[in-house]
Amino acid sequence: MSDLRRVVITGVGAVTPIGTAAQGLWEGLESRTSAVRTITRFDPTPFRSRMAAEIPDFRPQDHLDAKRAKRLDRFSQLAVTSARLALADAELVPEREDRDRVGTMMGSALGGVQFAESQVPGFLAEGPRGLDPALALAVFCGAASCNIAIEFGFTGPNATNAMSCASGTIAVGEAFHVVRDGRADVMLAGGAEAPIAPMTFAAFSVIRAMSTRNDDPGTASRPFDASRDGFVMGEGAAVLVLEERSRALARGAKIYAEVVGHAFTNDAYHMTAPRPDGRQAARAIQLALADGAVAPTEVEYINAHGSSTPLNDPTETSAIKQVFGDHAYRLFISGTKGYYGHALGASGAIEAAICALALARGWLPPTLNLERPDPRCDLDCLRGGGKTASPAAVVSNSFGFGGINAALVLRPDSGAR
Repeated sequence: MSDLRRVVITGVGAVTPIGTAAQGLWEGLESRTSAVRTITRFDPTPFRSRMAAEIPDFRPQDHLDAKRAKRLDRFSQLAVTSARLALADAELVPEREDRDRVGTMMGSALGGVQFAESQVPGFLAEGPRGLDPALALAVFCGAASCNIAIEFGFTGPNATNAMSCASGTIAVGEAFHVVRDGRADVMLAGGAEAPIAPMTFAAFSVIRAMSTRNDDPGTASRPFDASRDGFVMGEGAAVLVLEERSRALARGAKIYAEVVGHAFTNDAYHMTAPRPDGRQAARAIQLALADGAVAPTEVEYINAHGSSTPLNDPTETSAIKQVFGDHAYRLFISGTKGYYGHALGASGAIEAAICALALARGWLPPTLNLERPDPRCDLDCLRGGGKTASPAAVVSNSFGFGGINAALVLRPDSGAR
């Protein structure tokens, strides 16, 4: 570890159902209020699930050049806006940077699928002439990182992964490795998702993955609760500025946290169900801890994937116990998707941002709607007002369809390691 460069988070940008920018996201967490509501973007009546966590007030023209905003679909608008907010928060001016040494890594499960859906009626009515020419360039997931690079002229390493609900975590983790290994000095990393469109929503509803607590949407996402019945779809984006530490210190940057470890594995078991024994989820956490030279007993907080699905939550609990043993019962754990739903590939990035903010501000958010814990989920999940704490190390978990498991390890910034 001594020969590797240290990597810190110096900027947080976010557009989420509970708030925009670092401060808005934090205030949303402090409100301890769910953003899940009955869907307003289309008529959800035909669907089993009829709710989502929509962003109510996002106006891309407030953040982007009007012509540029018009050329981007919602997914890319969220990505570029979050990157702009992150750069502003880090007080980084692109024109003053060596742009060959600044790169972008993003994650998204579905990319521009919402825009693609919007083009179907025109195509059915008029054939190819009915399509927006932007479709070919908007629909692929790589548009997230590429549009950020184009917006700011960053010519360093660039990639977007599409590893389902672990995409954002993998993007942040792999960007961390790029900076740690010396391939770039600054990386913008995160995830973006805009999945709330009829056909996409219906696809998840058909496989019965989503909650049907339609009469009380605000309580539908309830990680680790005995009465949970599925996830709630959300939308949003988060981007972190990852920076080589000595460079950040030299320019007097504020530092939220240090990223020290990352790893990901695959269950190789099933496309939707997690491996029942949680072995590969546990292995991802173990490898991330080893990557950061962090002992399990140093970890004091876990931001859980906590998707509120019947299978995921007990499997994640089992994985945590496998890694931490008796120490698992001394961990503080929260599943924060009760606030903002499950934004698929963006969730891990939002949760990495929450971990960074929690380390900087000394407060751990609670698990909303956890009223009667599932006996199989018997760890200390924070409830009520959350917890004032200054953890020595935190872990952020993300697990996704296809059996992908990913983990990040963060610490407060400090002196020599």
